[in-house]
Amino acid sequence: MTHVFRAWSPAENRELGPAYRAATREQVLEACEAAHAAAEACARTRGEQRARFLLRIAEELQADAVAILACAAAETGLAPSRLEGELLRTRNQLAFLAEIVRTERYIDARIERADPARTPLARPDLRSMLVPIGPVAVFGASNFPLAFSTAGGDTASALAVGCPVIVKAHPLHPGTSLLAGAAIERARAFCGLPVGAFAQLLSGGERSHAVGLELVQDPRIRAVGFTGSLEGGRALMRAIEARATPIPLYAELGALNPLFVLPGALRERREAITAQLLGSISGSAGQLCTRPGLIFSSDPTLAEELAVRARALAPQPMLSPAHRRALAARWQARGRLAGVECLHADDPEREEVGVVIERCSLATFLCEPSLREECFGPSTLLVTCADAAQWRQAAASLPGTLTASVLRAAADEALARELLALLAPLAGRLIVDGVPTGVEVNQAMQHGGPWPSSTRPDTTSVGGRSILRWLRPICFQNWPQDWLPPALQDDPAREGARRIDGPS
Repeated sequence: MTHVFRAWSPAENRELGPAYRAATREQVLEACEAAHAAAEACARTRGEQRARFLLRIAEELQADAVAILACAAAETGLAPSRLEGELLRTRNQLAFLAEIVRTERYIDARIERADPARTPLARPDLRSMLVPIGPVAVFGASNFPLAFSTAGGDTASALAVGCPVIVKAHPLHPGTSLLAGAAIERARAFCGLPVGAFAQLLSGGERSHAVGLELVQDPRIRAVGFTGSLEGGRALMRAIEARATPIPLYAELGALNPLFVLPGALRERREAITAQLLGSISGSAGQLCTRPGLIFSSDPTLAEELAVRARALAPQPMLSPAHRRALAARWQARGRLAGVECLHADDPEREEVGVVIERCSLATFLCEPSLREECFGPSTLLVTCADAAQWRQAAASLPGTLTASVLRAAADEALARELLALLAPLAGRLIVDGVPTGVEVNQAMQHGGPWPSSTRPDTTSVGGRSILRWLRPICFQNWPQDWLPPALQDDPAREGARRIDGPS
């Protein structure tokens, strides 16, 4: 299978035709104006209509699945089985969000009726609910051309609650983005949503960064969803800070996802743990946001066993030559650090990449800040801990992360509970006896964590709570009944779906 990369030079844009050219400044402005014009109509749509819209998007994606999967495989180099699973996940999360918004319970309607007789002051009539924040800018992710890109979670959750969405397509998979965007547009027209409810902007070449910066700085954009690098997230933060009116940036920026293999667990199931770890490190060429980039163990030979298994794996293509070069540069630089040993890595000049296995002591890890930075790709650093005090020291030294995992046996219970207590303030998801790769889409999932794993640890980009990022509460005081939104009017048929006069 050919692994196609888009260099996005001006000559290449001309060769590929207008459909693959980066959006102009004028097109960015047009998209923002259309989204602004559609915002009120989108906000007025009922949950049932938006649920049908999401389900129709899923149907349109499936109808065009053959073309979408073929294009995604060519543009990203990801395996067909991985992409098939990702398309299914994309459709499932659309259906999942449709069920949440269909009943409109998510608007959290609250009513505190007036009490003129209350002393010393009368209580006014107060009614509140969650309403759409307005037009949202979504940045497609390089490593998920479907589930975190054009029709992915950020787009789906924003459309679900009535926010117009403008997607800035990732330049590494423009063809896939165009196909997914066409599916959304067909669904929009079929369901009768207003023009401007969805738009997509391509980027690349000289405008690779300009399109995104112009989009987030447009005053009509009210929030931003981003999945990408720490460097990219910082650039967006600076652009937003330069606005006259700051807006929220919901960004997932990567994580180390530390995993602690306690001594009892390694004694009891060493073979199974080693295989499980390597699968989590190497899957999708390690280009998953939850890949374990750090492993803590009391046995340094675990790294050697991982390296032996790594040698038996076929190298994989990464998403782009730039990703491959960045990984090679990172492990080569780390290999020059005193105390860091590279046990396995492929020739950095090759296009495809093997699993990088490195090892160091806790003392080296603590004195080298660069070892606490994400190394994107199929790589992990095993850090040896000599005793319980070092285990605790290791857990307390970590930056914010999406996940933290502890593999333990019965003999490890006290230490495991102590480590989890230290890790709780640092992670969005705490895992016992499992690996972090594999993010379920359901009501309980939390995908986000303290900085630098995300900009907003109080939110999630996956699961039922993901819609809350695109909503804001508004309170109506002493409004006449017929002026209120229907959800806040006195209506016995709605009583069970609202909080009325008290903490219930």
